[in-house]
Amino acid sequence: MNTIDYKTMGTCASQVHVEIDDEGIIRDVRFTNGCSGNTQGVSRLAIGRPATEVADQIRGIKCGFKPTSCPDQLSIAIDKLLVKMRKEKAAEN
Repeated sequence: MNTIDYKTMGTCASQVHVEIDDEGIIRDVRFTNGCSGNTQGVSRLAIGRPATEVADQIRGIKCGFKPTSCPDQLSIAIDKLLVKMRKEKAAEN
């Protein structure tokens, strides 16, 4: 399992934990702090779906007047983890 604990910026949530399996499917998403109902909803909608699909759908969402949001921060965490996974796979070859 591939994991990241991403320290969010500009949101009520302070961190998001993401797990993606080797096939690129999100297996776990957990936010630290943030609006409980919203972060639980985003997490449940993401789990079991392709990471690239989820990131593409939620990237750029804003929260009120903030330039980002918890879903947007999740997309950043997913992107960072996918890059790390690609680098590790390339290093194996």
